[in-house]
Amino acid sequence: MKNITAHYRLLLDEILAERPELARASSGHSSFSFTPEPAQNFNRDASDYFVNGRKEDIGAFDSPKNPGRVIGFVHKINKDSVELEMNEAEAMLHNGDGLCYFDLHKELVGMAINTAEKLPSGRWKVVPKDPLAELRHLKVGTEINRNRDMDWVRGLEKKSAERRIDVRLNLEETADGLALSLSDSDGYCARVAMPLNKEPAKDTARAEASLRENLGKLGTTIFAPLEIELNLSQPWFVPASSINNLRREGIEALEAVRKNALQRLPRAKPVEPPVPYPAETLSYLANVFNHKAHDFYAKHGVKVIEAAFEAYEEEGEVSLMITKHCVRYSLSLCPKQTKGVTGVHGTIKAEPLVLINGTEKLKLVFDCKPCEMHVVGKLKRNVVQQRAREIKTVPMKFYSARP
Repeated sequence: MKNITAHYRLLLDEILAERPELARASSGHSSFSFTPEPAQNFNRDASDYFVNGRKEDIGAFDSPKNPGRVIGFVHKINKDSVELEMNEAEAMLHNGDGLCYFDLHKELVGMAINTAEKLPSGRWKVVPKDPLAELRHLKVGTEINRNRDMDWVRGLEKKSAERRIDVRLNLEETADGLALSLSDSDGYCARVAMPLNKEPAKDTARAEASLRENLGKLGTTIFAPLEIELNLSQPWFVPASSINNLRREGIEALEAVRKNALQRLPRAKPVEPPVPYPAETLSYLANVFNHKAHDFYAKHGVKVIEAAFEAYEEEGEVSLMITKHCVRYSLSLCPKQTKGVTGVHGTIKAEPLVLINGTEKLKLVFDCKPCEMHVVGKLKRNVVQQRAREIKTVPMKFYSARP
């Protein structure tokens, strides 16, 4: 999750850098100790589905497992090891990495690394955890993917991200000591002072470096030092404990200023009278499963409200899923595809089609006008019996027609 979150954070930061008219919704900036890589997350490849209209192939059917991404190919197979030619010269392999490849039947075969060694030639010698004889169809030229990078995974297991607010610190002299002014990136400011018996530092360079170092120690606070200025007539000797106390007081003062300036948005008032819902009737597809949802729609003018499918009031066959993905289209049996083809249109019948999962069969119904496919089924008997036991404990009543 943190990998994908960090990836989108960087994309948003790029947009903000290009669009000065936009502003952040929250304070501070995020930094990461790793490079976000979406391809490292479990995925089954991707498609744009119907974002850009219907296409011949919208799915990624290579494997239900995580294929990872291509890193190279098999250069040589030894008695108990494999030599890999990497696509990128700087690519690294680690003990425990997960590799895989597609065999001749297009099935994904895993090849976990026991040990990995970089050879003088630049190739990598990999000793798999499993015997090579068990890695079916592995041969020279086989393309190799990596679906687990152990070095990258270990980096994510540690603290790998933080969000800080930039702050400028300005240390200056006063008549009886020193004062520290703080200004953060949101424009909030604070100032604290302390008395000091000014004594010239014996080592001026070391004294200045010590002041900057101690002022910049913001630790686990919400701030990060963006700039530290020393407006002093000369470097003074300041005990570390004194400058640390001044810094802590300054941070506390700045946090108090931010807290006092926080303005919470007022709660929006509901529209009266309630905006009418565009329909007076809701089928089970609206998924109304509790009284709060029922009352909400009733409040907005819906007259007939059917219970959600999970309420188990639909006894016959109903559409369990409605999708733009059409099996008939994928099989080139769509009437729109065969239209105008002599000897095909009107003669080839695609129905009936069913999906089979064990002993369960689900019928496919095609609604061509909106170009949709319905997966149709009905309640299982054991589900109905379970619902009957539940309803004795918590009775719930819906009306599928106007009372």
